[in-house]
Amino acid sequence: MFSNNDEAVINKKLPKELLLRIFSFLDVVTLCRCAQVSRAWNVLALDGSNWQRIDLFDFQRDIEGRVVENISKRCGGFLRKLSLRGCQGVGDNALRTFAQNCRNIEVLNLNGCTKITDATCTSLSKFCSKLRHLDLASCTSITNLSLKALSEGCPLLEQLNISWCDQVTKDGLQALVRGCGGLRALFLKGCTQLEDEALKYIGAHCPELVTLNLQTCLQITDDGLITICRGCHKLQSLCASGCCNITDAILNALGQNCPRLRILEVARCSQLTDVGFTTLARNCHELEKMDLEECVQITDSTLIQLSIHCPRLQVL
Repeated sequence: MFSNNDEAVINKKLPKELLLRIFSFLDVVTLCRCAQVSRAWNVLALDGSNWQRIDLFDFQRDIEGRVVENISKRCGGFLRKLSLRGCQGVGDNALRTFAQNCRNIEVLNLNGCTKITDATCTSLSKFCSKLRHLDLASCTSITNLSLKALSEGCPLLEQLNISWCDQVTKDGLQALVRGCGGLRALFLKGCTQLEDEALKYIGAHCPELVTLNLQTCLQITDDGLITICRGCHKLQSLCASGCCNITDAILNALGQNCPRLRILEVARCSQLTDVGFTTLARNCHELEKMDLEECVQITDSTLIQLSIHCPRLQVL
């Protein structure tokens, strides 16, 4: 039941456009409460223009597929950003309806939505060509078919997180980068099947890459990462923690090819030595953060070189 506030002074004095502008600053919970005040406010609160950015993480346990379907029908072409992080009740059917209705979506977070499969990426490929950021971390049913679909239908993709999608192989990465050459951030943490050949595809096709996370990709060696360094000169953040096969050759390649490097995480890379870090420090002066935990061969010599050549270093 609504109250009889439709003739309230605020509704009479302010034009609808200004009221909508005010409502646009409200969060999801507040909008839903305002929608119960009166018929006039219900219309304003549920106007699609107020639902361009939605984050349902705080309600993840209560979100089922029908909620996403209803939101997509309400928001339609207005919705630009949606986070369903941790919403394990949402599956492929709901996201197919979402993709059909919200074709202007640019940022979509499905981190931890464990029910989704390749069918979701097929829907996104078919209907959501403006997609720029997609997070599929821990969606363990995702395979190479998803990356192929994204390559074919989402050419504007700039950031992709498929961490812990351990069914992905070099074939999927090859398909992805051929259609999404504008990738700037790629998170592959825990993709244990990836080999050096996958990195060679990235190095050859992604010159705009700024951020790359390869944590715990145990099969990666110097060969693959050197290709990244030579092809991705804009690289600013690299995580290779747990890639225990890499040596000083990587540090030399970074120093020679990636002068903009700001973040380097190489924890548990026990083959790295002072020699490699000296080359890195003398060439990468913009370093701000480094993780060298369990790099057991380094000594005070590395610390001295970093203190001399890397004045922006804040976290070590």
